[in-house]
Amino acid sequence: MPQNFRQQEILDLAKRDGKVVVEELAARFDVTVQTIRRDLTELTEAGRLTRVYGGAILRSGTTPIGYEDRRALMAEEKERIARLCAEAIPDEASLFLNIGTTTEAVARALIGHRNLMVVTNNINVASILSVNPEIEIVVAGGVMRRPDGGLVGDVTLEIVRHFKVDFAVIGASALDVDGDLLDFDFREVRVSQAIIEQARRTMLVADATKFQRNAPVRIASLSDIDVFFTDAEPPEPVRTLCEGWGTQIVIA
Repeated sequence: MPQNFRQQEILDLAKRDGKVVVEELAARFDVTVQTIRRDLTELTEAGRLTRVYGGAILRSGTTPIGYEDRRALMAEEKERIARLCAEAIPDEASLFLNIGTTTEAVARALIGHRNLMVVTNNINVASILSVNPEIEIVVAGGVMRRPDGGLVGDVTLEIVRHFKVDFAVIGASALDVDGDLLDFDFREVRVSQAIIEQARRTMLVADATKFQRNAPVRIASLSDIDVFFTDAEPPEPVRTLCEGWGTQIVIA
């Protein structure tokens, strides 16, 4: 557990931004860099952060981050990613939006669109888009995950497979340097795979912190993605792979 209020705030900043920088923290709290390094060491030893050169990042691993923390994490970057993605989707299109806080940001960016048909297994996405009467919403029902409003399971799969849409907008919990998209729930992964299969064009929305995390279940490869919207340049091996696969990378 955090040892003081400063450490709690450091954790809150890491959850919001995905990382913290020693010099910035020292200036923020008006303490020495040695004090901040001690804080980061203690938080790392407590299993809350992972030390990196110049600072620390949220702990990587196979444990999913809670929904509220995910929603706050990299919020500004997600909004920028979402705006660019929404700009690539024309009025009068049909699309899938899957589970995730970044796809929810895309839903918010799509509110002004006209005559869309949106199929989603995300209760939050349906709620966000419901304010626009010109957007037809199809909720792919199934077993609801209470923490994040996601719908998963065989019923969801069956509904998704009834559609063939213009665009799929998907998120992922983690990305690795082999170009694989990863997640935690195999039931959600099956739905995401079906969404990719049933779309004419697939867009991935994922911020750069996803390269700092890991997850145990493979969704697909970036080779299956037409456009990857993110907020910073991916690692060089990933850029090389995407170039060979013809996957466009768009930086917000």
